[in-house]
Amino acid sequence: MSLSILLVDDDRQVRNAGKQTLELAGYTVTCCENAEQALKWVNRDCGALITDVRMPRIDGFALMAKALEIDPDLPVIMITGHGDVSMAVRAIRDGAYDFIEKPYPAEILVETVRRALERRRLVMENRMLKEELADADETSIIGRTPAIERMRTIIAAVAKTDTDVLVMGETGTGKELVARALHHQSARRPHKFVALNCGATPESIFESELFGHEAGAFTGAAKRRIGRIEFANKGTLFLDEIESMPMNLQVKILRVLQERVVEPLGSNEIVPVDIRVVAATKTSLKAASAEGRFREDLYYRLNVVMIHIPPLRERREDVSLLFQHFVLKAATRYGREPPKLTPHILHRLTSYSWPGNVRELKNAADRFVLGFGDEVEILGPEPAGTHRLSLAEQVDLFEKSVIENELALHQGSVKTTVEALGIPRKTFYDKLRRYGLTADDFR
Repeated sequence: MSLSILLVDDDRQVRNAGKQTLELAGYTVTCCENAEQALKWVNRDCGALITDVRMPRIDGFALMAKALEIDPDLPVIMITGHGDVSMAVRAIRDGAYDFIEKPYPAEILVETVRRALERRRLVMENRMLKEELADADETSIIGRTPAIERMRTIIAAVAKTDTDVLVMGETGTGKELVARALHHQSARRPHKFVALNCGATPESIFESELFGHEAGAFTGAAKRRIGRIEFANKGTLFLDEIESMPMNLQVKILRVLQERVVEPLGSNEIVPVDIRVVAATKTSLKAASAEGRFREDLYYRLNVVMIHIPPLRERREDVSLLFQHFVLKAATRYGREPPKLTPHILHRLTSYSWPGNVRELKNAADRFVLGFGDEVEILGPEPAGTHRLSLAEQVDLFEKSVIENELALHQGSVKTTVEALGIPRKTFYDKLRRYGLTADDFR
């Protein structure tokens, strides 16, 4: 995305002088002699508007008002040779980014434009992220690393079938998100997604929760209750932490998986169910079955398709993107402007090991938005014994994140990304090859 400068002045010599000054500084400039022409050029690719105050028909103040109606975030720099304090105050009050009096040194104009464009780029970056956030639903899986790309491909393929799925990943990696994505992309989407956390369900009510019961089936069963399995009919049943399911119930859930029927407690009726089962675990069910803690036949019945979610420490290149995603969500939730992500914080984010995975990252984004600016308060202390990256690994991760962010900001434009990074084009392409990136991925 190339941001151009719009320069408006009815004096041709002033226009030409300003255009030459800014182009020598490396900027792209479009000149207009009146406000009517200028308004045709005001759009999201306009980096800043520079306008004279006194012009025929539509003056600079009226032009600024109309331009800000089109884009309220557009930086407007007003220039006049007849200014005074009251005019400057009025300009700033009405929304001008800055006010410059003629005659002015060329470096003043260039520096003002530089600051205005920096602000504009930040606004555009936040706008792009908000648009991505608006497009992303609650089942969107954020990330650009090869592992996440592969996982999205598997989910898209498996979702079209009715096969049961086993999701494996550490605590906080987003196992329920994967299950919801499978449901959302399947033909079962119009029906229910029913979740049960096996580790958080008391064993005394586990069977009733899953299978339901008839009135009088046991003490306290005053009326009939539909269990989670039957409630999920035609939809998806998500069994989280399935490694915690009591052994005596594992054989019953095995029957459900094999025959697609459920028998409520206290009933002689067999109820057929049409469900997909997605089970999730943070431990190896194969190892648990070898140790006698999980039924081997249930493990093999569940393990038709396994989706492994990589921990965040194995996909550090996604940390910056995920963090900005969570910052925007938190800013919306708390009614605050998203704070600026500085290079220093970006470096800390990518070098931290994230033992709590995506859940910990989301909490860090909340603290960041709420104003806990100290990096220790944002990230929390790193547990002892965690693997720390070498200096070279940290530098590579930081550099790759910066390049990815600039490519995303400029929508894959090599020209503007190279200009923003201030490096030769050959060096830029060398780094793309080194980090396995292509500009087309960001267009």
